[in-house]
Amino acid sequence: MSLPNIYSQVYGQFGEFFAKLQEGQAPTRFTQQHLKDIGFPSSNHRTFIPLLKALGFLSADGAPTSRYNAYRDKSQARQVMGEAIKEAYSDLFVIKSHPAEKDRDLIEGKFKSAHNVTDRPAELMAKTFFALLKLADIDYVAPSKPAPAPIEESETEEAIEPQGKRVSRHGGVPSLHYNIQIHLPATKDVEVYNAIFKSLKEHLID
Repeated sequence: MSLPNIYSQVYGQFGEFFAKLQEGQAPTRFTQQHLKDIGFPSSNHRTFIPLLKALGFLSADGAPTSRYNAYRDKSQARQVMGEAIKEAYSDLFVIKSHPAEKDRDLIEGKFKSAHNVTDRPAELMAKTFFALLKLADIDYVAPSKPAPAPIEESETEEAIEPQGKRVSRHGGVPSLHYNIQIHLPATKDVEVYNAIFKSLKEHLID
């Protein structure tokens, strides 16, 4: 199941909060003190940290992830958020590919049944989700990597033709190579072999 049970009562400040993430450098650890330092000191703001973890912006120990850093690029922030909420709230996107306000009752019911909570927490979970949805582009699809170009044969490569003949692809004069096989007689007389190799030397090598 992929459906966070985290909610925030100050979901109306999500736009301001996530904008703050883009303004400053990513901290080594995103702590409650850092939350206060960027202007969110209320106890209600503490839920922002587990929410960032649920979205994959922070690791379990609070360290910013590559997704956090990618979100800091304003040109791709909405796409990053879209990817994050589709991953974190995947159960909702199975029900509705494009959740809208008209689906609020359905969404609340899903939270209520999935986490066995009462109406109020389910309502806040749904409001948290819809507030995040406003910051996201859920239609963006990352471009697939282009297929590697086929390896073309080098024009200077030589083609092997039958009978040991090599033909240049440039159309030049072919060079001929021959393989000569010698079948030696079965004998223990070393002089027979010496005579054969002497004859080869005189007629072929020299």
